[in-house]
Amino acid sequence: MLVIRKRVINLIMDISNTRKEYMRTGLIRKQMLADPIEQFEIWYKEVGASNHAYPNAMSLATAGSDNLPTIRTVLLKLFDHKGFVFFTNYNSDKSRQLTENPQAGLLFHWLELERQVKISGSVEKISTAESFKYFTTRPRGSQIGAWSSEQSQTISSRSFLEAQWNKMKQRFSEDEIPLPDFWGGYRVIPQTIEFWQGRECRLHDRFEYRRTKDQWDLQRLAP
Repeated sequence: MLVIRKRVINLIMDISNTRKEYMRTGLIRKQMLADPIEQFEIWYKEVGASNHAYPNAMSLATAGSDNLPTIRTVLLKLFDHKGFVFFTNYNSDKSRQLTENPQAGLLFHWLELERQVKISGSVEKISTAESFKYFTTRPRGSQIGAWSSEQSQTISSRSFLEAQWNKMKQRFSEDEIPLPDFWGGYRVIPQTIEFWQGRECRLHDRFEYRRTKDQWDLQRLAP
């Protein structure tokens, strides 16, 4: 009887020496605007000018009634003084969690400029009219995709997903594609907004805006 013994290799990567010194610039209080949304707009435009591939990519952290946090990357599609808006399937895991616990955290990590922006606050659905307005701007393939995917549900294969997409493509072949009633936007209404700038020797600059009634209080945080 031939016995084949498998050699077990425990490969442990030591990445403790992986580091980068932050040397680009710093932040001082007098540079920070009184309004954090206006401050965010300035940084967002600077990121766009730096040829960052996805300046609107943001990590979205949520937790449902089980208090188990989950995080994923979504795309910011609108921001103003009312908040920060992204779109998703209302039957997805993230939507279930937001129904159970309408609080969320956002993180923009802009490596090219050695910057981060961290946002936390409450979450609400935007109006159907607002969702429809954005939905009509999406490429037709993406509109069909919204109808095709039961987001977060288990599926048998990639072929099944593509078959669903083709089915919806045929269904709407001659018509404008309507807004699905299970798809739309959420607005994160910020309670805190932190601007982080990497600095040498890990002495990073951190400024946090915290909403108090109808105004924003600004304070420097230790790195």
